[in-house]
Amino acid sequence: MDLLRAYSDQNDEELNEPEQQNLNPSSTTSSPDASPPRLLPAKSAAPNVDDTMLALTVADGQRSLSRPIDPTQHIVGFNPTYDQLWAPIYGPSHPYAKDGIAQGMRNHKLGFVEDASIEPFVFDEQYNTFHKYGYAADPSASAGYNYVGDFEALQKNDAVSVYNIPQHEQKKRKIEKRKELEEDEGVDDDMDPEEVQNPASDVWLMKNKKSPWAGKKDGPPTELTEEQKKYAEEYAKKKGEERGGGDKGEVVVEKTTFHGKEERDYQGRSWIAPPRDAKASNDHCYIPKRLVHTWSGHTKGVSAIRFFPNYGHLILSAGMDTKVKIWDVFNTGKCMRTYMGHSKAVRDICFNNDGSKFLTASYDKNIKYWDTETGQVISTFSTGKVPYVVKLNPDEDKQNVLLAGMSDKKIVQWDMNEGKINQEYDQHLGAVNTITFVDNNRRFVTSSDDKSLRVWEFGIPVVIKYISEPHMHSMPSISLHPNSNWLAAQSMDNQILIYSTREKFQLNKKKRFAGHVVAGYACQVNFSPDGRFVMSGDGEGRCWFWDWKTCKVFRTLKCHEGVCIGAAWHPLEQSKVATCGWDGLIKYW
Repeated sequence: MDLLRAYSDQNDEELNEPEQQNLNPSSTTSSPDASPPRLLPAKSAAPNVDDTMLALTVADGQRSLSRPIDPTQHIVGFNPTYDQLWAPIYGPSHPYAKDGIAQGMRNHKLGFVEDASIEPFVFDEQYNTFHKYGYAADPSASAGYNYVGDFEALQKNDAVSVYNIPQHEQKKRKIEKRKELEEDEGVDDDMDPEEVQNPASDVWLMKNKKSPWAGKKDGPPTELTEEQKKYAEEYAKKKGEERGGGDKGEVVVEKTTFHGKEERDYQGRSWIAPPRDAKASNDHCYIPKRLVHTWSGHTKGVSAIRFFPNYGHLILSAGMDTKVKIWDVFNTGKCMRTYMGHSKAVRDICFNNDGSKFLTASYDKNIKYWDTETGQVISTFSTGKVPYVVKLNPDEDKQNVLLAGMSDKKIVQWDMNEGKINQEYDQHLGAVNTITFVDNNRRFVTSSDDKSLRVWEFGIPVVIKYISEPHMHSMPSISLHPNSNWLAAQSMDNQILIYSTREKFQLNKKKRFAGHVVAGYACQVNFSPDGRFVMSGDGEGRCWFWDWKTCKVFRTLKCHEGVCIGAAWHPLEQSKVATCGWDGLIKYW
């Protein structure tokens, strides 16, 4: 305890009298009871620091405040001021700038731009003078004008530049130019000055023909070479095709060939006359099971078939080989007549009510009305567009009215007696594919590539019902049920949809026929005469039969190699069906 007390007394004395301790260390007093003091060496835990740099910095403090920072040094041993940090850097280049210029020295995004020693106008003047005359003023000359270049031209032109040509020199040059032009054009000096000044005269035109206000003086027309004529004809033909080929389709000479034994029998009856004993043997239809007969004569695919109305003793076929043929069904089973009048594939055919005449629509943009018996063309119709479907009004008193769905989105109505278009139905947004008469022929339904159905009043070009849903696809074939209450529409999403022909034309969601693959093909859909069965061809050459009530597949027949495009039920023989395909065959089942 005495030792601790001595230490505390010693510390107090050191604090109170530091100077005396420094001057006289032996003058410290202690109590008589205390032990003699011990002197311990001082120790520090801090590392040794080299303060030489700091001492130099402090010594040179005043000088450092005004000195800019060296950009090459990595350590700054003092706190620099704002002015020092942003002071411009002197020296040859900045080590960390790509172009050697610090950020503070830039006045342009590419660096530092200095004022040039010559103005832009002066530079342009001397530049153009040098290129025109061959001399220019030297801008580096310290006093006066020193020139570089062609000194002979300099003396000749009296050191004139392109921008300070004297007035009299300009007039002189204009006169010289005018004389040169007159010499080139062959205009004589002895011409009448009044004609030269008169703008209506040929002399004035010759003198001023280079002027934009001069009258156009055509020279003699030059003859085109054979190659140029040929090119002009091809170009005109190509332009005509792009614009729709004009108002008419291609002109083809109509021909017909009769293949039967005789056109009239011993009683004078025509070969198209129906057999007198032809009548329906049964009201109940049955699905065919086997192939009965094959008609072959088309060199390319068959696009459509139609039975002779009411009797079915003849069948008409439209071929892609531009020909239309009619075949015997009951007797010989041979081709009776060939109709040749188109230059491209035939798209659609349609009989009139008694079968004595029929219509054909072809890709050559023509619609032709034929006499079935003689093979003569009665009339031809064309709008310059491709007809996709043709239909005659089924009313007996309107058998002269023709409707055609065209590739230019229109349905055109002709009066065949007058040969004039008397109505156009123009509402569709795509090519028209089908025309189907409903409601006792007072209305008709059309389908189009715009994936919609439209219902029209006959003779009135206003849509009374527009059917278009997001789920709908294009419907290239539509058929009317024998009871006239339903429409069967072949949809491109591999199903047959049923629509009502009543006022609302609603989709019957309960009836839907599927299973076949028709996407991409306009396969014909049809009904049996009693309405109990629905049938359709498909893209794989099969013919499908469904039951109308249950919507189930009843039977499929492998009919053709390739696409089975058309299928038609015989109007009298209830268990017989005809199919046609792109293999060029027509088969009777």
